[in-house]
Amino acid sequence: MVVITGGTKGIGLALIHKFAAKGHDIATCARNKEDLENLKKELVKQYGIEVFIQSTDVSVREDLATFVDFVKRIEKPIDVLINNAGMFIPGAIHDEAEGSLEKMIETNLYSAYHVTRGLIGEMITKKAGHIINICSIASFEAYPNGGSYAISKHAMWGFSKSLREEMKPHGVRVTSVLPGATYTASWEGVDLPPERFIKPEDVAEIVYTSHKVSAQTVTEDIIIRPQLGDI
Repeated sequence: MVVITGGTKGIGLALIHKFAAKGHDIATCARNKEDLENLKKELVKQYGIEVFIQSTDVSVREDLATFVDFVKRIEKPIDVLINNAGMFIPGAIHDEAEGSLEKMIETNLYSAYHVTRGLIGEMITKKAGHIINICSIASFEAYPNGGSYAISKHAMWGFSKSLREEMKPHGVRVTSVLPGATYTASWEGVDLPPERFIKPEDVAEIVYTSHKVSAQTVTEDIIIRPQLGDI
C-alpha cells in the first residue's frame, strides 16, 4: 500500500494516479471530504484498487494522530510513504502576514515528521520500505517573495537527510524530491503559459522510476526544474 498526504491536487494527485495505475492500493488524506470521496470513486473505477480516505488538516496535530491511527487500522503493509502535503504563502520575511512561518512549518514540516514517526515502525521491523519527501527547489535555493516557505522547505530537506542517515541500517530507503515550479493550484492566477512549468505527471513519473530500482539502491535527491529555468 502507498500512503500519501495531500492526495487530491497537484503533485499528490499525479503520484496517486501513477502508483494506482501500477496496482498499488492507496491511503490518502486531504482537508476536503468531497474531493476525497470523488477521488476514491475515480480510482476504484479506473484501476480497481482499494482506496482508503480520511479528511485531515495536516497542520493540526490531533488530525495527524487520527490519520496515523486510521492508516494503522487498515492493516495492510505500507510499501511507500509519501509526505506530500504542503502549502505556499508568498511574502518576504520582514513583511509577510503574521503567522505565516508557523502555518507553513506546521503544514510543510511537522506533518511529515509526525506521520513518519507514526508509521515508520512497521518498515523498520520488516527492514523494507520507501519514504519519499516532497521538498522543493526552495529547500536549497532561496528566492524573492519566498519568505517562510523557503525556511520550511529548508527544514523539510534537513529532516529528510537526517532520516536517510538514520534508516540506512534498517533497510528503509529515503528519497528527497526537489521540484521547481510545477503547474499546480499554487500558481493559479500567474500570467505565464502552462508550458513554462513542470508537469505534475512528470514529477510522478520520475518518482515512480526512482522507487522501482532495487532495494540495494536509493536515489537520495531528485532535483527537477523547468527546462527554461526557475520561475
